[in-house]
Amino acid sequence: MKIVLKFLFLVLFGVVFFANSAAAQVPETTPATEASEPDEDKPLDDIVEKRIINERKILPYQPLREADIFWEKRVWRIIDIREKMNLPFAYPEERFFSILMDAAVNGDITVYSTENDKFTDKLEPNEVATMGATVDTVITFDPETYEEQMQIVRNELNPEDVKRFRIKEVWFFDEETSMLQVRILGIAPLIDVKDENGNFRYEKPMFWSYYPDCRELLARHKVYMQGNDASPITWEDLLEMRFFSSYIYKESNVYDRRLKEYLTGVDLLLEADKIKQEIFNFEHDLWSY
Repeated sequence: MKIVLKFLFLVLFGVVFFANSAAAQVPETTPATEASEPDEDKPLDDIVEKRIINERKILPYQPLREADIFWEKRVWRIIDIREKMNLPFAYPEERFFSILMDAAVNGDITVYSTENDKFTDKLEPNEVATMGATVDTVITFDPETYEEQMQIVRNELNPEDVKRFRIKEVWFFDEETSMLQVRILGIAPLIDVKDENGNFRYEKPMFWSYYPDCRELLARHKVYMQGNDASPITWEDLLEMRFFSSYIYKESNVYDRRLKEYLTGVDLLLEADKIKQEIFNFEHDLWSY
């Protein structure tokens, strides 16, 4: 009898213990705060809330083996956003340059110095923030004493002044897939350098952004495409599909020089087109019909 009572006591004690443990693990429900509730009074600037771009995942590049790449050529291009095909780069609501600049200043992406285009020297966000800004000294008058005063005015860079971009890319033939492919390595915005009188002297790159690290950022910003607002593409889509107009200003060569260093005028344009045609013919000549 004592053994039976002791067994029943242990069973009852176990039931009470597990019931209390389960109750302790249940979180207390708290009323939702006003901040967590959606703002129903805020109007939606669309007919439906679009989340596809924000929720999409970019596909990583296909792995490559060094042994599978038997041909490769490095090419540098210029994208002029004043061309008709490149007008999306200058879309006023969200310019391509503003996306890169804001991300670099906020530390979302790492940019590199233009001392070379090998992505070796990193730039700090505060260094990027001061790029393109100018300082002027103007004479003002005190409203009470009418005395002259020297005032220093800081002029920030206007995104509209960035008209061109440099693109560094690599064309290669992959034996594994038997395809000629291209991958962009870097993008550099160009700004004009002017003299004291406002006359154009030359243009220079601001910084180099490493494109493979920027893909995630560019995949979160859509591009304005004329024709159908319901099917927007992102900047990552546009660059991967090569939906832009450009011309070659340099190819890998033994002198590491640009085309304009030994060609001018029409000859320069013809040589750039010749390089592009050579890349196309290389793949075409690999096959027999």
